Formats: sequence, structure tokens, C-alpha cells
Amino acid sequence: MSTARETTNKATISRFVNAVNTGDAEIISKAIDEAVEPSVLFHAPVPAGATGAQALKHVWTVLLRAFPDIHVAVEDVISEGDKVVFRATVTGTHQGEYMGLPPTGKSVTYNEIFIFRFAGGRLAEIWGVVDVFSQMQQLGAIPA
Repeated sequence: MSTARETTNKATISRFVNAVNTGDAEIISKAIDEAVEPSVLFHAPVPAGATGAQALKHVWTVLLRAFPDIHVAVEDVISEGDKVVFRATVTGTHQGEYMGLPPTGKSVTYNEIFIFRFAGGRLAEIWGVVDVFSQMQQLGAIPA
């Protein structure tokens, strides 16, 4: 049986995914401001020099530029204590520069798993594993 905190934390992740799936940078930025501690610890590849919530905003700026139609389909959400585990399938069409690659027009589908730790109802720490290898293969940057 889920505790009230676990239910609330899952709902926060759901609202964040809904914001991301709008494809609207302003809505995503606002969702980050609402759900994420400014000093969030982000354990995933992020741009040099960016930390905390600003790093997360930068990641979404890059993703929206590269994949304006990006969509996150949630496959699993598991909540226990102060952590939420989230597994998703991400799809998008490569229409802008991404990781040094000019737009290819190719569609990508890749998986990701994130663990979010909450403190005071907000995201305080994020660990992420994104299948960048598959993403790069589909974009033609790595031979199949």
C-alpha cells in the first residue's frame, strides 16, 4: 500500500512528464521551478558548467531544439519511501543539431530509467541512465 508521500511524489513525476510532453520550453521551465530544488544533484551527463535545476533546464533546451516533437511515454513508475523510479520510452524526430550532429530528419526511439529522490516534496536528487548508444545508432553517428 502506497503512503501519501509516495502517491504525492508519483503525482509530481506525472505532472512533470505532462509538462515535458507539451514541447513548450516555457511550460517545462515552470514545471522545473515548481518540482525541482534549485540545487538538485543531477547524476547524468549534463553540460559543463551547469548545475542544479539550471542544468535540467539546459538539457530540455537542447532536447527540444534537436527533437521538437519529443515524447516521453511512461512504461513504469515505482515509488518507495522518498524515491520514485521511472522507466520510459522516448521518441522524437531529429530536426535540430544534437551532440554535434546536424539534423538528419530521422526518427529515434530509445529507453531511459531515472531514479528521483524527493525532499520536502521536491526533487532533490536525480540519477539517470539514457540509452544514448541506441539513440546515436539510429541517428547514424554509430554504425549499426
